[in-house]
This record gives sequence, structure tokens and C-alpha cells, in this order.
Amino acid sequence: MTEGAGFHAGDLPDDLTAAEAGMWQAFRNGSVYDLSSGDAVVDDPHGGHPWGPERSVRARIICWLLLDGPPALAGRVSSLKLTGVRVTGTVDLAGGTVTPYTELRGCRFDDQILLPEARFTTLRLVDCAVPRLEAARVHTEGDLHLPRCRFQNGVRLTDAHIGTDLLLNQAIVYRDRSGRSIAADGMTVGQDLQAELLESHGELSLRSAKIGVSLSLRGARLANPYARLALNAPQLTVGRTLYLTPAGVGNPLLSGTTPARGTRIQRFECRGGIRLDDGRFGDAVDLERARFGFTDDQELSLRRVQTPELRFLGDRPQRGKVVLSGARIVNLVDHAGSWPGPGSLHMGGFAYESLVPQGPFPLTRRLDWVAAATAEYNPEPYERLATVLRAAGEDEDAREVLLAKQRRRRETLPLAAKFWGYVQDWTVAYGYRPGRAAVWMAVLWAAGTLAFSHADHPPVNPGGHPSWSAALFTLDLLLPVIDLGQVDQWQLRGGWQWLAAAMILLGWILATTVAAGATRLLRRG
Repeated sequence: MTEGAGFHAGDLPDDLTAAEAGMWQAFRNGSVYDLSSGDAVVDDPHGGHPWGPERSVRARIICWLLLDGPPALAGRVSSLKLTGVRVTGTVDLAGGTVTPYTELRGCRFDDQILLPEARFTTLRLVDCAVPRLEAARVHTEGDLHLPRCRFQNGVRLTDAHIGTDLLLNQAIVYRDRSGRSIAADGMTVGQDLQAELLESHGELSLRSAKIGVSLSLRGARLANPYARLALNAPQLTVGRTLYLTPAGVGNPLLSGTTPARGTRIQRFECRGGIRLDDGRFGDAVDLERARFGFTDDQELSLRRVQTPELRFLGDRPQRGKVVLSGARIVNLVDHAGSWPGPGSLHMGGFAYESLVPQGPFPLTRRLDWVAAATAEYNPEPYERLATVLRAAGEDEDAREVLLAKQRRRRETLPLAAKFWGYVQDWTVAYGYRPGRAAVWMAVLWAAGTLAFSHADHPPVNPGGHPSWSAALFTLDLLLPVIDLGQVDQWQLRGGWQWLAAAMILLGWILATTVAAGATRLLRRG
């Protein structure tokens, strides 16, 4: 019987092997066709034990069944369910429409699987050894499952459309000729993309991908020593949360959840750059306990990311950079030990509305955080921090931040302006500590009163003058603009004139610095 001919009940093609004939009948019956031996070592699809003809089927027979297979037996639903089968030749379903349910477990493929522009209801490949999966623009109404599979030459899912979930849990994927392990640019996933405990050797590319609910890379290990990026996902859209967090090991029930305390875990690790520029995340980007192994020219790039919450709770990167330029966050959840040092943090245009530190994060450390992000003076990070602290009711801390900004600015000024800055700092702390002006005024008033009480002070008009008061005379010197009627009534000579002039100058300095500080405070308020 030739391929494409009509089938009658019980008919089998003439050239099927015994293994293929069994698969053919199982397809019509909708049952699992299991050719495994029962020996775990022999049945390991990723091991080196050979599988002979007794458990081998040709790829073209599989394609025949899926595209134009025989009718199901009465009362049955035809489906392809294979376990422990070796598939010889290339499975080529490009452009085809596959209606039967398809699930292959623990199978070994000699050649790549070609699924470009194919259409499936649901496709499951579980714990299979596949040289390469080529599935650009593949379309599934339901799930595409690839857990625990190993792909020696990469996976291509460019512009794929997955109706519900895409599962890559515990998969191991090596790079293709272009250096990518998984190329999924422009892919759309209706619900979740789970790639927990994934091992990616090469670039995982998700440029402009759209994930309907969550993207979980819990416990994944990404490595790309061949190029700058291990995760390349600019313009990624995730309906809820991106998880770069730990995963529980050894319990499949932990998939998709945060491991409970006491569970053996594996952290998310990335050896290579991460690019999430212009990403949109509906709930959060979670980096709890994440580990990064960057070289000096690699970075965690979150440029212009928008998300309600950024949980920056990973280990401090020892090398490379963290870039948050232009990102817009509502809640920044962090701890002091997660941020890199000076020169490795960039936050130009980074906007956040509230700070939720985990563990001690004193203001001095927060100021170090801002300073680390501004190798050259930039007022914006200081003003953003002060605004957030003021909105949280921390007015005193907000003033300390703005004072730190002025001190940082002072270092960029020419010598004369720098000197004037030191004067403002010493006297009234640029107006952010107004109580200091009263202290200086009281000290000068007391010192002047004590000094002028011993001064020779003949009156200007011997015929009519008020009683001498060293305290009022000193206060009249110190208060500019205000005239208490004392200074013009008495004559001072020699060193007392110089002391009076010094008092007037100090009064003007205090008044000017207080006025400048008050203006600054009013402008900020």
C-alpha cells in the first residue's frame, strides 16, 4: 500500500517495520506506545547506550500519521503517544496542520525537528534528545511543552504563537551556529512561559516577545562566554511578573512557586550580560537572590523599563554595570548589599515613587548609593531621593539628602564659589539646618556684648543720646536692614571700629545664607 492511499479498518502499509506497525496501531487506538526496556541506564535518551531497530521508527512514518493518518478505532481518539522510541531521519512538518494530540517522552531523535509555520493543538516533547528544534512561526492552540529536553544545536521559536503555556523547565540548550541557544524573538505566549532550572549555553533571545501572564526563569543558569549577552530581551512584555529567583530542586510540585523555607534551592545565575531595555512588566521584576557573573564590559541593563515593582535583592555584581537609566518604577524593593559600587551604577532619569528596603539601609548608605551612580555631579538622583523621602514623611532625611547634593555640587565649583559654599555650609548648612543660624547669632551676640562692654564709646551728640547698652549695640550691628538706633549714636575708635565692621560683615553673611537657604526650601516645598 502506498502513502496517501485510502485506508480500510485494519489495513497497514506494506513497508512498515515491526516497531512502526505497533506505533501505527497505537495511534489508531490513542494509546501510549512504549518501547523502553525498563533499565534506566539503557533508556536514558541522553546517554550513550545504542538503541537498535527494535525500538526505532522512521521520521516519515511519524509525519504520515500526524498529517494524514488512518482513522481512529471505534470509540477512540487517534493520538501519537511515544515513549522510549528512537526516531531516524528528519521530522519535517513544516507548514502542516497537525490535529492529533502529540506527546513523546524519553525519545531520541537522530536529526532535527522541522516545524516552521506548522499548526498544532498541543505538542509535548518531554525528556527527549533532539539535535535541533526549528519552529519559527509555529502555532499551537494549547501548550508547547519541552521540559527536560536537550537540544544540541539550539531552538528556534521566532514569531511563534503559543496559545496557552510554553514549558522549558530543566531543559538544556546549546547554541546554534549564530550563537543563540533559544531564538524566540517576536514570540507570543498566551499564558505562562516557564523555564525553571533551564540551562542555556549561548544567547537566550526574547526580543519583542509577549508573555500573557508570567515569565519564570527561577533557578535557571544562563551562560554565554562567547558574546556579551546571555539574556537578550529588549521590548519584552510580560503581563505580570518576571522571575529571576531561586527554584526548589527535586519536587515538581514546586514549579511555578517560591520555594518554602528549608527547601533545597537553586538560584538564578547568569554568566553574561542581561538586556531588558524598554521592557513592560505588569506586576514586578523579581531579582531575589540572583547571581550575576559579568565581565567588565557586560551589564544588567534595565534602561527605560516600566514596572510597578522592582525587587533588586540579588547578590552584588563584582564586575560589570547595572544600568537603570530612564526606568520608571513605583516601588523599589532593595537591600544595601545588592548594589554595585561607584562607577558601576547608572541611574540617569531613573524614576521611583517609594523605597521599600529589606534589612538595614541607613541614610548614609543610601547617599553612598546615589553617589555611586553619579561619577560626575548630577543633581537629579539626589532630588529624586529627597522627593521620595519627603513623600514618605521623612522630612529630616530629605533635607540631609539635599544638603549632600549641595556639598557634592561644591566640589565642581571654582575656588571663590567653593569658598562661599564652605561658608554657607559651616554657618547654616546651606539653609537646611536653620537652627544653626540662631546658634551663631547667639554666640556672636554674647561675644560682642562682652567685648563692647569694655569699649570706650563717646556719644556722637553729647546733648542727647540714649543710655549705652553693649547688648543692644551688638544686636544693631548684627542685624542688617533693621535699625535699633544704637550704631549711629556712639563713636568707636581704633580696634573697636574694626570689631564693629567685622560684626556687620558677619551679620550680612548670616542673613544672606539664611535667605538663600529659605529660598531653596520654599522652592523645594
